Amino acid sequence: QVQLVESGGGLVQTGGSLRLSCAASGRTFSTYVMGWFRQAPGKEREFVAAISWRGGITNHADSVKGRFTISRDNAKNTVDLQMNSLKPEDTAVYYCAGRQFGGITTTPEQYSYWGQGTQVTVSS
Repeated sequence: QVQLVESGGGLVQTGGSLRLSCAASGRTFSTYVMGWFRQAPGKEREFVAAISWRGGITNHADSVKGRFTISRDNAKNTVDLQMNSLKPEDTAVYYCAGRQFGGITTTPEQYSYWGQGTQVTVSS
């Protein structure tokens, strides 16, 4: 099992940047596909980005492509989400998720482990 703890959320103006980080416990972090999802009030949880075990393959949602970048450091057991050019519609609670083995997927139900979430608010 792995336990996930997000950090780095906050309030930022339109066009600003934030870097979210997810710290994972456990010795098998490098066997997990990691993803970031977000959920805005009244909306379903949606895929943001995912990264393969070794970091060689990434997938970003069309809505964030070119603005957000997912990365991981298996030596530090962390996965980060660099968010640039933020927009008000990026406002949501952001969740880190882990899926042991398997490939990258955008479906939240296929991730077994979740963090508690971190709030990102982008003011207009």
